[in-house]
Amino acid sequence: MIVVSAVLEAQAGKEDNMERALMDFMPTVKSEEGTIAYILHRSKGDPAKFMVYEKYVDEAALAYHGSTKYFKELFDTVGPMIAGTPSIDIYDELAAKE
Repeated sequence: MIVVSAVLEAQAGKEDNMERALMDFMPTVKSEEGTIAYILHRSKGDPAKFMVYEKYVDEAALAYHGSTKYFKELFDTVGPMIAGTPSIDIYDELAAKE
């Protein structure tokens, strides 16, 4: 399993617009066959900070996700709202409690 942790921070005043764009993206990504989990979070301590926890069956599923038209459209929308550089970390899952 491949796990991705992506942290995005919205520019001041664009927090709700970013949340809306990320929420609108959720139904499309749920249809991906190799995507096991795609969970959107908003920080309790910093409402400008969003974290997405992603879990894929393998690297091919992650590559497919990143190559989709709707993923590119999402970043066309949220890109101008992002403050700084997103933090994206990729992990191999070693153990889990399901």
